[in-house]
Amino acid sequence: MESEAGRTEDIAFETHPADYTHWRLRVEGPVAWLDMDVKEDRPLRPGYLLKLNSYDLGVDIELADAARRLRFEHPEVRVVVLGSPRGRVFCAGANIRMLGSSTHAFKVNFCRYTNETRLAIEDAQRHSGQHWIAALGGTTAGGGYELALACNEILLVDDGSTAVSLPEVPLLGVLPGTGGLTRVTDKRRVRRDRADVFCTLGEGVRAPRALEWGLVDAIAPRSRFQDLVQGRVEAALARPPRTLACSPGLALEPLSPGRTADGWSYRCVDVALDRRGRTATLSLRGPEAAGPQGARALRDAGGDLWHLRAFRELDDALLRLRFHEESLGLVLLKTEGDVGLVLEADRELAAAARDSWFAREVELLVASTLRRLDVTARSLFALVGPGSSFAGSLLELALAADRAYALDQPGAPVTLAVSPLNLGPLPTWQEGTRLAARGVGGLEDGRRLDAAGAAAAGLVTYALDALDWEDEVRVAIEERASLSPDALTGLEANLRFPGQETMATRIFGRLSAWQNWIFQRPNAVGERGALTLYGEPERPAFDWRRT
Repeated sequence: MESEAGRTEDIAFETHPADYTHWRLRVEGPVAWLDMDVKEDRPLRPGYLLKLNSYDLGVDIELADAARRLRFEHPEVRVVVLGSPRGRVFCAGANIRMLGSSTHAFKVNFCRYTNETRLAIEDAQRHSGQHWIAALGGTTAGGGYELALACNEILLVDDGSTAVSLPEVPLLGVLPGTGGLTRVTDKRRVRRDRADVFCTLGEGVRAPRALEWGLVDAIAPRSRFQDLVQGRVEAALARPPRTLACSPGLALEPLSPGRTADGWSYRCVDVALDRRGRTATLSLRGPEAAGPQGARALRDAGGDLWHLRAFRELDDALLRLRFHEESLGLVLLKTEGDVGLVLEADRELAAAARDSWFAREVELLVASTLRRLDVTARSLFALVGPGSSFAGSLLELALAADRAYALDQPGAPVTLAVSPLNLGPLPTWQEGTRLAARGVGGLEDGRRLDAAGAAAAGLVTYALDALDWEDEVRVAIEERASLSPDALTGLEANLRFPGQETMATRIFGRLSAWQNWIFQRPNAVGERGALTLYGEPERPAFDWRRT
């Protein structure tokens, strides 16, 4: 996984159902059947076997692809049944050998990615009219149960031996890394004392007690389990469908970025890498011409619709930066294009999203991509210079940044502008707007500000004149790149989640932070740590001091 230069070797974050190795997707009218059938001899990289339907990043990349494609390619689907053809096991969770042999950074990024996939499933349930049912036909442990927790309903076979468990604490000396602790208490409302027992039982909880404690929604003996599943599918289909009518779905075409030694490029996004300076410059181009008008025209534009193309590319670029360039700690965000064209495109999308499922899904994809930016463990500086188009959906990049610098040059003024998308449709993990998160109020659709006005309104950190611009920005970049990456990750995670907490902010801001720390402790990953010795006859040796 690691190259000689210390960079993670290339991982493809795009795939297609025809190329799936570990999942089988079958769509039958309004019902999709998504079966987990992991091929143990096909891991993402050599060195471990994916036994017992355990998963690695490659398995989750396919799941993330399926979840997104169901929203765009199969808008008719109202129920998704998550199951497995394996008779006695649904999923043993994240593969332990994979975790034990991975770098610390990879483990943490893996947990973050799997959390984002589960949150995307929950987003589809909340906004796309999908009802997900986890049909657990066998024992389900760790990340497998955490995957089930992302669904609306959990059904479990009751055969006297099948159990659900979160065994990471007693068996591995770590935490359930994909939101299990939070979803058990915040989502399923399991009592805290029962959750404490459940999360410290390596063998887990069998079906009757799992039902009693609220860990699952229904149980049935194996002979009647398929009847239970079918009954729940029919009950879900009997509910009123989502209000937006569904036209035929849209096939998501490959992005196919071009690669060079120092970056990669797409149609709307470029990434330039400065490995010596430990920075990356991520540039987004706005629309080149006036876009389609009206919901039907937006749908007819398909994969070439600017919002869909640009933010799919941004999403892919962020994942590549996370996993391929671990030592690049600062991302410089730039935009270019016509502010007016961005505002026009935003208004058309916002208006169409009220009545069009397709426009609504595009809007939701833009929102989820920006949330991925929010939890990317990199410092983010936005640079607003001549030719920039930090307007509307692209203004969100500056609002998401840790700092924003704007050039205040009368002869070549910059413009920042607000569109309807800044006023609610693109929520943060706290479920509010980024304007509100920055304490900015009173800006209406169409408001345009120059550098000084943007600084006064709180949209940028500094408005610098031409004499100071180059030196001030250079010093800020060099200073940021010189600071401790561990301290910066903690600083940014705290400052990016102000105000009211949600389940998602607890997962990323609290659970992930603790997991980050625990993954480095000798009790987990030392020579005699629990994760290191998993599966060996030797027992782990703990440092019993609490800190």
